[in-house]
Amino acid sequence: MNKPTANTTPAKLGYYMPAEWERHDAIWLSWPHDPITFPDRVEKAESAYVEIIHAILDSEKVNLFIIDDSMKKRAERLLKKGGVNPESITFYIYDYADVWFRDYGPIFLINKNSGSLAMTHWIFNAWGGKYETLMKDTKIPEFINQKMSLPYFKPGIVLEGGSIDVNGRGTLLTTEQCLLNKNRNPNLTKSEIEDYLKEYIGVTNIIWLKNGIEGDDTDGHIDDIARFVNPDTVLCVYEEDRNDENHLILHENYEILLNSKNNEGNRLNVIKLPTPGYIGDEEGRLPASYANFYIGNKAVLVPVFGHLSAQAGKNDKQALEIIQRQFPNRRVIGIDSSDLVYGLGTIHCISQQQPSTDRTKT
Repeated sequence: MNKPTANTTPAKLGYYMPAEWERHDAIWLSWPHDPITFPDRVEKAESAYVEIIHAILDSEKVNLFIIDDSMKKRAERLLKKGGVNPESITFYIYDYADVWFRDYGPIFLINKNSGSLAMTHWIFNAWGGKYETLMKDTKIPEFINQKMSLPYFKPGIVLEGGSIDVNGRGTLLTTEQCLLNKNRNPNLTKSEIEDYLKEYIGVTNIIWLKNGIEGDDTDGHIDDIARFVNPDTVLCVYEEDRNDENHLILHENYEILLNSKNNEGNRLNVIKLPTPGYIGDEEGRLPASYANFYIGNKAVLVPVFGHLSAQAGKNDKQALEIIQRQFPNRRVIGIDSSDLVYGLGTIHCISQQQPSTDRTKT
């Protein structure tokens, strides 16, 4: 492992991870193809991707991984059918295993002095070794940097992008269930993990929530339970139904946030975000969450689940209204994620933003 006390860590060189609402140059995605991830739903997942790309392409570039030329031709045909010009997309051919770019892709950083771009390459171990065939995706950041030639930092520990959220001002949200899990970095203490986050993400203040929602195979990723929407405000997923298995989990996290402070010592503004209610089938509960939204330059893409239950249809509307109030200058768009969620993730999980090097734009 690269010890975070070295003089070459991102933080010591002036790098930090911007908030997601800060301007992007691009979004990174990988085209869906695995029938194990999306059982009997690959074509429907592809349709969701077309909708996502169509909604985001007018305000940021789309970098899209595809496995081979055959997949590229299929993606181009479907995109064109959905009103997207494939020539406006940058394709990367690479033998990737799955679509969860947030977790295996690079986390991009910006230098606060020069505005230059860098990337961090964390180890991806398929959420604690759960899926052996997916572990090869940990090589993707290296492939990307062969194309981009950026300053490149390898902390040498396991971390997924979906396990952290930042306000761009020095505060980071995460969960004990994930980052302190023995299937990630069993030889590191909580304090040592905080040192890595501070040195390789560029934060100074870390807020630890407890556990994630039921059905989440990532062991409690933050992007399903709590998200910064401005430096002082967090949308916190909350289940009002006391009989729901998520109620106590989410209530505990909510209470922690109410008693937490940002890096400036001010209490957070914590706003409840509903759950869609129980979403699942005979195999169990699915990790459906409105917090798994992507904040683009002009649009916020929010997963909705109304096709799966009447309760979700009702809660979809409420969630979209809450999120729209936080982003009055962006269009909030509900993306039907009824099929994506069967892969155990939705919009935020499949995407990674590349922040803009032009810091004069908002």
